[in-house]
Amino acid sequence: MKNNYPKKMLMVVMALFAMATIQAGKFQNFKVSTYIRAQDVARMEDDKFLKSTWETVSSQVDLDKIYIETHRDAFIVPEKTLLKVKNFFLSKGLEVGGGITFTRSEPSDFETYSYAREEERQQVKYISEYTAKYFDDFILDDFFFIDLKNDDEIAAKGNKSWTEYRLRLMADAGRELVVNPAKAVNPKVKVIVKYPNWYDHFHGLGFNLEEEPSYFDGIWTGTETRDPASAQHLQNYLSYNIMRYFDNVAPGRNGGGWVDAGGIQMSMDRYAEQLHLTMLSKTPEIILWNYMQLAEVKISPNMRAPWQDLGGNSFRYDEMVAPYTKEGHDGRAIMPTTMARFANVTLHQTDKLVGLLGNPIGLVSYKPYHSSGEDFLQNYLGMIGLPMDMHPEWLADKQQILLTQQAAKDPQIVERIKEQLKKGGDVIITTGLLKAIKDQLADVVELYCGDLKAIVNDFGMAGKSEREFIIPQVKYFTNDAWEVVSAGRPLRGGVSGYPILLRDTYSKGMLFVLTIPDDFGNLYDYPAGALNVIRRVMSKDVGAYIEGPSKVSLFPYDNKTMVVENFNDNEVSLRVVVNAKVKALRNLLTGERIKPVEVQYSRYRFFGYVDTQTVFDIKLAAHSYVGLGY
Repeated sequence: MKNNYPKKMLMVVMALFAMATIQAGKFQNFKVSTYIRAQDVARMEDDKFLKSTWETVSSQVDLDKIYIETHRDAFIVPEKTLLKVKNFFLSKGLEVGGGITFTRSEPSDFETYSYAREEERQQVKYISEYTAKYFDDFILDDFFFIDLKNDDEIAAKGNKSWTEYRLRLMADAGRELVVNPAKAVNPKVKVIVKYPNWYDHFHGLGFNLEEEPSYFDGIWTGTETRDPASAQHLQNYLSYNIMRYFDNVAPGRNGGGWVDAGGIQMSMDRYAEQLHLTMLSKTPEIILWNYMQLAEVKISPNMRAPWQDLGGNSFRYDEMVAPYTKEGHDGRAIMPTTMARFANVTLHQTDKLVGLLGNPIGLVSYKPYHSSGEDFLQNYLGMIGLPMDMHPEWLADKQQILLTQQAAKDPQIVERIKEQLKKGGDVIITTGLLKAIKDQLADVVELYCGDLKAIVNDFGMAGKSEREFIIPQVKYFTNDAWEVVSAGRPLRGGVSGYPILLRDTYSKGMLFVLTIPDDFGNLYDYPAGALNVIRRVMSKDVGAYIEGPSKVSLFPYDNKTMVVENFNDNEVSLRVVVNAKVKALRNLLTGERIKPVEVQYSRYRFFGYVDTQTVFDIKLAAHSYVGLGY
């Protein structure tokens, strides 16, 4: 039998080539930029290096702007080289901005400048002035903090805590050593501070979210979540959630998101998801960190995840690595070679969706400035389908407020809780906050959550988890508070059970306590039945919720649209419940209309459906999303 394998392969390649052909034009709803580190800028004194890297990058990804760094690790790019590189990219039709990284040695635990030493303060001032001379806007990469405890810093700290000392030190340094000197040299310059992804720890190292956004001309957001197994253990949802939080910290002045190649070794999808989630926040720009990663991180077959074989994926590896054509390249076929191609396809694809979405909304979570406790918990809650909307200020106009342990930072928190309940609103507190304010909260409800633990795996009528895990025990007075969701080991036919979701009434409102496992990741082990009740209870300000397993997120918008995204490695069956009577859901990109399903209405307060809701069934492939409207 004749082997026609090469012919079949040629037909497949031709088909993929046709699918991958790019239309002329860049992006409709946002800018795409990149950033060149100072040491790489210096290498661009070599014409061959400058032109060859640009040829690679520009053939793989459409760019609108490039940020050229002047300083990093005690190295300043010479003026001649800086101007050469700046003019080269201007000649390519790109916008050009500057960048600074105030490190002395990244390899030495990200060693920063010592702001208690006058000679180092003057160096920071000089670098700011030097950069402002050549650029009308520049970004401080996310090292404008201090991590040193040398003898000078210890003496300057005195009797203050490290957090108190560093917050004051860096807020003053930003004005005195960066913004004011830069504007003295170039009154037109816009000075932007980029904040990293570890927002719950900022205050300990001097990032001052309360003061700095008021005098910097803008802020920028690190949305890289990389591999959750790495040192920071950040969850996928942070790539969206941190954008929304910083939007609320500095309304209208959060310039964009920032994603690097971290996590790409897990799969192309992990990188694509970070880009996609960043843009679901409706941010106006994204920086692809960094230029040399775009030029040198090669596409590898191990970036193709096993679930790609299942089909139906939103991010399609085989299409991304197929030959394509691009405007300005003489119509010749281009073979994808670097991660820049993944970014380009993902962002063009996302661009088609975000223009159809309104303003993001969600369940408001109050995180006071410089607060700690249950660190990054909202990102885990986002991964179980609760759409988060974090704010540094208290909002009094919402039906529901979520309070984690961070809210204990506010000395007026119990009075605020009472005000919310007296007007008929809901307050949802976590077990972490309950522990922190138990005595003060007793004027609302007498509860106890101490050091007692329980091992659970059975949620009764809400289902079973696949593993056992540890939760704190919440104690309450019978008939004063009521369990909505319970768990035990086992619960049915067992000896004891413990609240997972507890409720109590006060005045016209209702207070809920959400039990958070000792390991936040065990939230993903809550069975779908338990998650469905939690989502339903917390959907008043959102207008819709999802039913199904964990690791599926809901992104709602104020124009009755939403995105539902599946982070599981397998297809999932879901229900979308709209808290209104609607005729259909429509797929925003395909126009397909999804009809509602018939359901039995329930007389139970927190279970099942009521006759004012509409229910829809959908399926989502592994690591895929859908945009819906109603």
